[in-house]
Amino acid sequence: AAAAALTREGGEDAFRRLFRFYRQRDTSDLRGVVDFSAPGGQVFRSQLSISSVSDQDAYRAGLQPVSQWKAYGLSGYPGFIFIPNPFLPGCQRHWVKQCLKLYPQKPNVCNLDLHMAPEKTIDLWGQSKEQLRKKGSSKWEPRSLLEKLRWVTLGYHYNWDTKKYSANHHTHFPSDLAFLSEQVAAACGFQGFQAQAGILNYYHFDSSLGIHVDESELDHSRPLLSFSFGQSSIFLLGGLKREEAPTAMFMHSGDIMVMSGFSRLLYHAVPRVLPNPEGTTLPSCLDQALSSDLPVGSVIEHSSDEDWQVCAKYLQSSRINMTVRQVLAEGQEFPEESGTNGNSQAPTEDSHHENSKAKRHKPNTV
Repeated sequence: AAAAALTREGGEDAFRRLFRFYRQRDTSDLRGVVDFSAPGGQVFRSQLSISSVSDQDAYRAGLQPVSQWKAYGLSGYPGFIFIPNPFLPGCQRHWVKQCLKLYPQKPNVCNLDLHMAPEKTIDLWGQSKEQLRKKGSSKWEPRSLLEKLRWVTLGYHYNWDTKKYSANHHTHFPSDLAFLSEQVAAACGFQGFQAQAGILNYYHFDSSLGIHVDESELDHSRPLLSFSFGQSSIFLLGGLKREEAPTAMFMHSGDIMVMSGFSRLLYHAVPRVLPNPEGTTLPSCLDQALSSDLPVGSVIEHSSDEDWQVCAKYLQSSRINMTVRQVLAEGQEFPEESGTNGNSQAPTEDSHHENSKAKRHKPNTV
């Protein structure tokens, strides 16, 4: 009722009021949050392009056949598609491991690069795994470098200072994530999608994502894809102006969101990370083992028990989100720029990632 009253109130910066409401709200009363595991109200079934992705390609990406996916839309948000966990058993583990062990490696860029010498951030996994594995529940234990990770950029590296991508700050985009993204985009009707830039966000229970619009890509006709793993969160999807109150929805491990068309340039945010609703340390979908017999050409790799123990310990209090974008249209080039460099700068509250405790004292600390 309180959330509904704030929504009706509207007016200047209605989005900010609801962001604060859910940031501070008692988690025992979240009745106003859309839950796609029990759709109803403004939620409706959305059609997918089943013939655009072969079952073999879906399997190679670690996904169920598209004919078995459920996809939903939201009234008032054309182009928004929500796909509750379409991953095959055990396959989420691959993406978690990649986000913690492989993708933070050089030459990719992360927030720690802004505060530490290059040689200190070469092997975050190697420096953190023993500390993470042995970690207890005390809040006073020192954090490992992986726990200080807030974001990683891939492909065309987003410049937090200029809010731009550039031709001279680009590294190879991971082929496995590109393949996954291409299959999901095709299933949603976007054949030929090219995964050119990625921003990985690493959340803990005290983290949030500020109100922003993803508009730096030069081609807005292609969708933005979002993949979530680990603990759950509340996602707010608003309008073209901050005066429009957003709709709140849950995102759980394995869920995929696609923002396209009208919904591609809407304000959105994550005010809160929540323990998974099953009440267990990790969502049950992450307890499932990967099949021993992977299809030929699969991009999914088996994780060793040792590696997964580290990942599982990390996810007990964390959530990982991968967003993938196409920056340039086919044949498009970056405009000539002068006076800008390619160094990624720390995000501010209203650009991408914020940590509530750090924000109050030192906005750009890790």
